[in-house]
Amino acid sequence: MTQVAIDPQLTAEIAEKVRAAGTSFYSAMRMLQPDRRNAMYAIYAFCREVDDIADDDGISDAARHDGLATWRVEIDHLYQGNPSHMVARALVPYVAMYQLRREDFLAVIDGMEMDAVAIQAPSLAELDLYCDRVASAVGRLSVRAFGTAQAEADVVAHHLGRALQLTNILRDVAEDAGRERLYLPKELLQARGITATEPKVVLRHPAVPQVCRDLAKKADMHFQKAWAAMQLCPKEAMRPARVMGAMYRAIFDQLMRADWRDINTRVSVPKWRKIWIALRYGFL
Repeated sequence: MTQVAIDPQLTAEIAEKVRAAGTSFYSAMRMLQPDRRNAMYAIYAFCREVDDIADDDGISDAARHDGLATWRVEIDHLYQGNPSHMVARALVPYVAMYQLRREDFLAVIDGMEMDAVAIQAPSLAELDLYCDRVASAVGRLSVRAFGTAQAEADVVAHHLGRALQLTNILRDVAEDAGRERLYLPKELLQARGITATEPKVVLRHPAVPQVCRDLAKKADMHFQKAWAAMQLCPKEAMRPARVMGAMYRAIFDQLMRADWRDINTRVSVPKWRKIWIALRYGFL
């Protein structure tokens, strides 16, 4: 794909969509140089578009499937240089500029296909595949926008994506159950004597906190491996990854302190700490 001129108006519209979304990743994206920042805004906007389709409980399963299928076609058009959706059009210049891979965009859509139906107690292998598609694939796109396509950067994406997604799962157990979803893997449930898979039934079992602790060990391992891989990558390119990782590590540490004693209480990180993390890992 040849280099394509950047549309300033479209770029501004995408940036506003990302700002309005209120993502916790916004501060990490803002520290990038303009072209890299705008590439990340477009990548994030794409992820939101397909995620919103998968999470739309107001439409049928068939409609969700059709919506995601439309995005598969749009990704084909993106790599042909003639997409129609504003988010895909915003991505066009950066596909060539940062060598963003078609298979990573498609993997994200594959992950949303998994989420379009109510996931309930997947196997460990299914959960890992899900995390790869909805999080690590996004990481593989992101590290290229950050400024490195080396193999070690994909290792960062592999582990940090899984660490972040498992943290989301561990934070949102009760919220997900309210939407008939249960991401806690069946092997860990069964190891603690839980044979049910219906989310609200599982959450009433007294062993659920221990299952969460077991899954947290896997998240912690991925955090550690992500940090180790970051040390092998250019420091400047890893600044946003460090901030994202530190933000989520703070959430993870809060979860560990709360110890899932009240599964219905959602933990959060205070704003002052988020600012400190952005300064500590983004600039110091």
